[in-house]
Amino acid sequence: MQNSKMKMPTTNDLLAMWNASGLKSKIIFTLIMIAAFRFGVQLPIYGINNEIFANIAAGNNIIGFLDLFSGGALGKVSIFALGIGPFITASIIIQLLAVVIPSLEKLQKEEGEAGRRKLSQYTRLFTVVLAAFQAVIFMAYMTKLPGAIMPGVNHGLFYISSIAVLTAGSILVMWISELITEKGIGNGGSLIIFVGIISGIPIYASRTAQMVSRDPSLNFGLFMLLLIFFVTLVVIVIMQEAVRKVIIVNPKRQVGNKVYGGVNTFIPFKLNPGGVMPIIFAIAILLFPTTILSVVGQANLPAGTVRDIVLKLTQIMSPDGALYYILYFLLVVTLTFFYASIMPNMQPKEIANNLKKYGSSIPGIKPGRPTAEHLDKILSKTTFIGAMALGIIALVPSFASYATNIKTLQGIGATSLIIMVGVALDLINQVRTHLLAKNYESFLKDDK
Repeated sequence: MQNSKMKMPTTNDLLAMWNASGLKSKIIFTLIMIAAFRFGVQLPIYGINNEIFANIAAGNNIIGFLDLFSGGALGKVSIFALGIGPFITASIIIQLLAVVIPSLEKLQKEEGEAGRRKLSQYTRLFTVVLAAFQAVIFMAYMTKLPGAIMPGVNHGLFYISSIAVLTAGSILVMWISELITEKGIGNGGSLIIFVGIISGIPIYASRTAQMVSRDPSLNFGLFMLLLIFFVTLVVIVIMQEAVRKVIIVNPKRQVGNKVYGGVNTFIPFKLNPGGVMPIIFAIAILLFPTTILSVVGQANLPAGTVRDIVLKLTQIMSPDGALYYILYFLLVVTLTFFYASIMPNMQPKEIANNLKKYGSSIPGIKPGRPTAEHLDKILSKTTFIGAMALGIIALVPSFASYATNIKTLQGIGATSLIIMVGVALDLINQVRTHLLAKNYESFLKDDK
């Protein structure tokens, strides 16, 4: 059997991977950028008693969840407390506007790289606005917390300087993420969130261990929860890698005495075309209003109708409530469809035109409009299955946490699992691409 001849990677193979074309420098650069981000997470804003806010973050599900995604920066009230959130929110809004506003849609679809650079510039500018807005709300909340500001600190100067530092910190995180995407390996924004989740795992594991040690009857529940997490991981990997292959017949061309083409190929349509982005976008959209409500609700509002409304909305939108999970599911499904609709390689009309242009076709389907309609049906069905599967997977471990009564691991539930697996698979695919490029270069050299 051929499987028996398979060998484990040798030291030379690993060295070849390390020295692959551009891979070593990209990995080193990415690690340096991640180290810079983690260093900034540890730098608290001057004049803050971060233990006060850390205690609130530990007891508040929304703030605790945001703290997980910021890698602990929010709980420490560091210069990176806002994290990558403003940049992701700005990206969502700009992409949504590009569907509605014709001029932005033209930049995205018709003007190529120059148009995408303009959209990126608009996203950066909007990120500054959102970061400043969130910084104002956050610092207004912090100044009202008893004991949050250290004695002797001028409140006015502290408020202004802290807003400036938080805004600048968020812009710096955005810059780091863009540098990783451009010069490193992987998607910078996703990788920063990935690192933040990984850094929070020891804390959640420690809390769970302490809880189970106090109540041994939870051992079986912990085993079942970890089993569900493992099965979810397997399903996520399968879903992330699953594709629907559409067979394409290519025409034969004769040049002299040689015949070229005529080989059947296929177009791969991924079951989950958006990867981790629908999950990240859904969280950003959902947590933006809930965070503001949570912050306002914990401030010292005067008793009355306004306070009652804020507290009621905070309770309804809490991650413990049913409405939160319903909205989360609907957002994941909707954003999966949205993300599929804006991807350049998933446009039925463009694919059909390109196939007709090169004389290729789908067996049994006429070129042109019938091909576009056929591809549109395939994409609709594939995206629907992927969106529903992603939405269900996002909810199962959270419900399992409630069923097993072990909620300390809820922060690293399906949302975090999908992001971690998606980012890891993206990194593996990029490494594989570099290795294939290296092998191809070696083949060309040997051929010469």
